[in-house]
Amino acid sequence: MRVAFVSETTTHHEHGDDLDRLALLADCLLDRGHDVHVCCAQWWDGQPDVFDYDGVTYHAVTPDRGQRWFAPKAAGMVRTLGPDVVHATSRTPGHVYGARWGALLAGAPLVVDWYDTPEAHGGLTGRAYGYAARKPAVVVTPSRTVKTAVREHGGRTDAIRVLPTGIDMDRIRHAVPGGGGDIVCSRRLDGDANVESLFLALAEFREYDWNCTIVGDGPARADYERQARDLRIADRVDFVGECAVDERVEIFKNAHVYVHTAEKTPFAHDLLRALACGCVGIVEYHAESSAHELIETYPRGFRATSDEEITECLVQAGDLERKAVDESFAEHDHEQFLDTYLTAYADAQAATGLF
Repeated sequence: MRVAFVSETTTHHEHGDDLDRLALLADCLLDRGHDVHVCCAQWWDGQPDVFDYDGVTYHAVTPDRGQRWFAPKAAGMVRTLGPDVVHATSRTPGHVYGARWGALLAGAPLVVDWYDTPEAHGGLTGRAYGYAARKPAVVVTPSRTVKTAVREHGGRTDAIRVLPTGIDMDRIRHAVPGGGGDIVCSRRLDGDANVESLFLALAEFREYDWNCTIVGDGPARADYERQARDLRIADRVDFVGECAVDERVEIFKNAHVYVHTAEKTPFAHDLLRALACGCVGIVEYHAESSAHELIETYPRGFRATSDEEITECLVQAGDLERKAVDESFAEHDHEQFLDTYLTAYADAQAATGLF
């Protein structure tokens, strides 16, 4: 199968959970023997419009990001590629126009990855988001929380597939526990991280023997470090900064509890990894966070609505046994992740009358 991705921005341009997800999907498709092309803004040096890198063929639609002609040029490029499936992203919803016209000209179905809510991009709404929600044969979201956003923009319920981002279970099974505390929290440290809820809970939990590791960096890190000092728990909280996935998995394997307090999360990828590593999961519920979806029916998961409840959950978590791996999360392995996408592609072909 030949898959043409339409995404102006890639992981070679910047970091983003949505971009990491598409890169993971591309790698999984390649490993299964599929042909992957990416229509994007140029990120490589030199003049060639086509660049092969790690098995993926990149096509420069524009020399830089942010150029207004990306969508119409992408349409023509998609047509020449002759794909079996066109896979676009809603990160820049106006580009879905180009992806859809390219798909129509190529006689291929359009699938759109809708990873986040419009509010995450400055609250943008309007015609482009409505078009991106309504026109694809299939829209894929990482969580029910994001699915709701797609429906609010006119997406058809029967065309939306909820597909959590996959995890590497083999990596988790073979990882050796590393350093870190009994309690761990990981996220970009911005205003939405809401780590103060965890710190307030830990301040009430001080009579117990614990240490906490905070993984991640960001503009609010200094504020969170100050809060830990103000609450007199700084000697038991370790900020370790950004860590690669392998390092995070080792930290999760060593920990007993993973706490998620962020106010906005389209998909809690590290929480899923930590649960698979055997951690007890504690999630503070927020309307714009999907994290609670991962522990709703999980016997080793707790949902809280305040720092006081987080403290209570920490006490209860201490009574649960430690685990090295939880095989119940093998259903989220990369193989199953790809299989579900291939099913979505087949559904899109059927909906477009291409079967």
